Amino acid sequence: MNNQDPAHRSEAKDAAEAHVFETDPNAPGRKHFNPLLKMVLELGPLLVFFFANARGEWIAERVPFLADIGGPIFVGTACFMIATAIALSVSWALTRTLPIMPLLSGIIVLVFGALTLWLQDETFIKVKPTIINSMFGLILLGGLVFGKSFLGYVFDSAFRLDAEGWRILTFRWGVFFLVMALLNEVIWRNFSTDFWIAFKVWGNMPLSIIFTLLQLPLMQRHALPEEGEAKSES
Repeated sequence: MNNQDPAHRSEAKDAAEAHVFETDPNAPGRKHFNPLLKMVLELGPLLVFFFANARGEWIAERVPFLADIGGPIFVGTACFMIATAIALSVSWALTRTLPIMPLLSGIIVLVFGALTLWLQDETFIKVKPTIINSMFGLILLGGLVFGKSFLGYVFDSAFRLDAEGWRILTFRWGVFFLVMALLNEVIWRNFSTDFWIAFKVWGNMPLSIIFTLLQLPLMQRHALPEEGEAKSES
């Protein structure tokens, strides 16, 4: 017989629902994900898309049902959708939580990927980065208005910052995402599909790495001591 009163059961239910998604970056007891595995799960689908587009005909010959989808970009889109679903499933299986930013990105990938395949119009998959980057930028900047530094949900496995550090870094990344959205619009509207795909992998990634390196001084100033160091000092 369950002796818990309705209020306690309601609180337990709310707590379970709250942990479906990642908790605050500096929340006590937050489960930290291996940084390398997290990076693989978040960047892996993009690399699958690049490879599948480059070898679309080769893949279609070996996977018969993909041959009916269309040209390389459509094969790449289908593989991108499958890889995204697998990455989110693995993340859930390992942590029993869903990473907020990759989840939002994954939803858009699946929606726009489905439209691309259904209508056989590559425009939808090309517009996707514009929408994702714009959405991330607006979410990060909008979160700051309500006192939330959402960037911490993405990078907390790699490093720990104080609240002010997360706030400044979130603002900078919010602006960066909006710039990348504008850049994607310029490229897909003025260059070939192959150039756009190459830039999506070999342009976006280096620019993101360079931008991240430029934030190192800020991150060093606002870094929190490791838990072991904090205990030894006390």
